[in-house]
Amino acid sequence: MSQEISPGTRSGDADIIFSGGSIVTVTDAKSAAPEAVAVKDGRIVFVGNLSQARAKWQGPDTRLHDLLPDQALLPGFIDAHGHITGTGLQATIANLLAAPDGDVTDIASLQDKLRAFAESEVGKRSDWIIGFGYDDSMLTEGKHPTRHDLDVVSTEKPVLAIHQSFHLGAVNSLGLERLKYTATTPDPKGGVIRRKLERVTESEPVYGEPNGVLEETAFNPAADLAVAGMDPIDSGQFLAMGLLAAARFGFTTVQEGGASLEVLGLLRQVADAYPDGLPTDVVVYVKADQAMKSPDTVQASREYTKGLRTAGVKLLLDGSPQGRTAWLTEPYLTPPDGQNENYRGYATLPDKDVLAQVRAGFANNWQVIAHVNGDAAIDQLIQCVRTATKEAGQDRRTTAIHCQTAREDQVEAFRELGIIPSFFSMHTYYWGDWYRKTVLGPERAVDISPARWAVDRGMAYTSHHDAPVALPNSIAILSSQVTRVTRSGSVLGPDQCVSALDAVKSITINAARQYFEEDTKGSIEVGKLADFVILSHNPLTIPERKIKDITVVETIKEGRTVHPPSPTLPGPAPVLPKAMSAAFAHC
Repeated sequence: MSQEISPGTRSGDADIIFSGGSIVTVTDAKSAAPEAVAVKDGRIVFVGNLSQARAKWQGPDTRLHDLLPDQALLPGFIDAHGHITGTGLQATIANLLAAPDGDVTDIASLQDKLRAFAESEVGKRSDWIIGFGYDDSMLTEGKHPTRHDLDVVSTEKPVLAIHQSFHLGAVNSLGLERLKYTATTPDPKGGVIRRKLERVTESEPVYGEPNGVLEETAFNPAADLAVAGMDPIDSGQFLAMGLLAAARFGFTTVQEGGASLEVLGLLRQVADAYPDGLPTDVVVYVKADQAMKSPDTVQASREYTKGLRTAGVKLLLDGSPQGRTAWLTEPYLTPPDGQNENYRGYATLPDKDVLAQVRAGFANNWQVIAHVNGDAAIDQLIQCVRTATKEAGQDRRTTAIHCQTAREDQVEAFRELGIIPSFFSMHTYYWGDWYRKTVLGPERAVDISPARWAVDRGMAYTSHHDAPVALPNSIAILSSQVTRVTRSGSVLGPDQCVSALDAVKSITINAARQYFEEDTKGSIEVGKLADFVILSHNPLTIPERKIKDITVVETIKEGRTVHPPSPTLPGPAPVLPKAMSAAFAHC
């Protein structure tokens, strides 16, 4: 059955008609898949039979886009959680990632990457030598680099190697000096300065000078200093580079998930600098503590201005399970250095502060998203949302970000309270083996990213990439949910696998609903925006283990191709002040 706009609203011929291949509408309609989609002025005006599309909508200037037989047209992908300027940062500094996204295998190769960055044009302009993405679980040595490992890179410039979680990092001796971290510096609230083991007494080990590894709130100042030390020529392009990277993976709506108010203002300047607006929609969430201090600056809206809107606020309740800083109710299988066998990670905020931030979000009609990895942090969020919901009402679409160790009773609480779980499903691939052997143990590890529990309850969950923690790889998001295959090739928790359609929904219609945008995005239906992605193969019909091999052929935002880049696309925004270098956010 065909759909088209009513005759009274029609004005002229279609700009483009898509046909051929497969058209995946992501609707609940039971009818056969359509043969054609017609687009006019950035909107979908017809979905149905190809002969009807041509008879009713083809004119002399209509472009016909014929997909190859194996290709598939889907709704444009929607980034349920990421850090778009952090994605640009990732593309700018030294790549310390392991395979398949990089080639760092040990501390020696990490040092080589940092040295190469130091000699690059960007590195020469930077006050710090900086790299992102090392993973201690993937390094041959099985440990974090220390200050002494990074002193080998340089003693003339401070050096920062950022862990892939973006919750930890390591600095060299000069970096520690810049931070004023010494043996007498106390650990900041919500963070840890790891220290050298000096000696072991009869009662307990004694630790002294910082060893260079920094966790959470101890790490954040190092990241702030290092990124602020980049030249504005480079840092001013973070957003533009991030948008290019996201479009390469089929995203037509992206997120800046945790901006400062200063960065929010700079992003508005960037958007305004594009004559026709940003090439991709950007949804911004402001750090909740800052928003509370200056609520009038937030200006949350469901409407985009030049492709940008502020949706609400971001809370950060704990850390990273792969970095073993997430807050758990049961101890880690193997505690990190310097911690005892009862170590469970730690909270970022006390209950009263979390409740105050949730209440502020509800009172100001800001959507609340909250970083919660450990089940203790999830308990804290549920408790605070339950209290605030009794006071202010439901359908806030509060979103629990990551939910790595969510228990089944917590997923049920999400359903009860209308909290949307947004799973970082790629953890099953990147750290599934690490969870099983080191972080949680085999019994708890099988239920990380528990999407199946959400599906079984009829919940519209979402999934995300959290770039720059991982590349903004939409195909990896799909594959990781359907197969749950780890780096070693084993399947982690087959009972938590979901269908390919459920996976597709998690980054299309469900993500649109998370943003209150399901009326305009997330499915191929008449009246919605012409946001599409063309894939090399249909993820609904290709063998499940082959989904990971799908490639993005083209990304289309409101009828205009944004990937591959073309001369008709708007160019990067002008370089902004040095403050733009603070645009990355804690992930």
